[in-house]
Amino acid sequence: MAEASRDMSHHRILVTNDDGIHASGIKLLEKIAREITSDVWVVAPDHEKSGAGHSISMHVPIRLSQIAERHFAVTGTPTDCALMAIYEIMTDKKPTILLSGINRGANLAEDVTYSGTIAAAMEGTLLGIPAIALSQVFELGGTPPWETAERFAPTVINRLLQCDMPANTLINVNFPDVPPDEVSGVRVTSQGQRPPGSFTIDSRIDARHVPYFWVKMSYKEGEKHPETDLHAIHEKAISVTPLQLDMTNNSWRGELADSLQDRG
Repeated sequence: MAEASRDMSHHRILVTNDDGIHASGIKLLEKIAREITSDVWVVAPDHEKSGAGHSISMHVPIRLSQIAERHFAVTGTPTDCALMAIYEIMTDKKPTILLSGINRGANLAEDVTYSGTIAAAMEGTLLGIPAIALSQVFELGGTPPWETAERFAPTVINRLLQCDMPANTLINVNFPDVPPDEVSGVRVTSQGQRPPGSFTIDSRIDARHVPYFWVKMSYKEGEKHPETDLHAIHEKAISVTPLQLDMTNNSWRGELADSLQDRG
């Protein structure tokens, strides 16, 4: 992939994630952002918030700590981080782009409904800020090939910054679990769907014989229809999926309306 050459130095970039401010992925993303512009701000959870989804802290206070120049740790969720950045930290001038990630693990198919990485980008979109979520896929128990994201993310981000993103739309980027030289290309994809059962309950008994439970993640192999994010990753390609905030099932809405009409 050839590097895009357009000057992007005018951008003000907000970097956040759900793995926490000290995660390897956000450090890599900040490095990439600084290749675009010097105006980079990092506002992220103080510890891992994976699986937080698009949640906000309504019943506990949010604490904010500045850990370095333009680096802030937030005790809340990734969504809280986006809100804190806009309304408390970057009050002089809004960011022109929000980058979320680089997540340690996939955000494919139904993952987007659980993901704090996606949620931060979603909140940016709701606030009128173009947003890109980025994730490095890897097999559970393995090691993320960060070098793949490091090689390809700069070009993908630069090309996306040159696009006119529609309102209420965010971009979900996933890098495949292969070394950089094995990447087969970049594909614009749709959101796939795995078979049911990727998340189950693992019940255990503690030392005092009291039951407790973990949510167990075990991805199911299955739906890999062409043009989906799952299929692209399966074929070692970078998946770029435009997601929209409007979740209305428009294809069924008319039939539903007919079913609910008063037929008396």
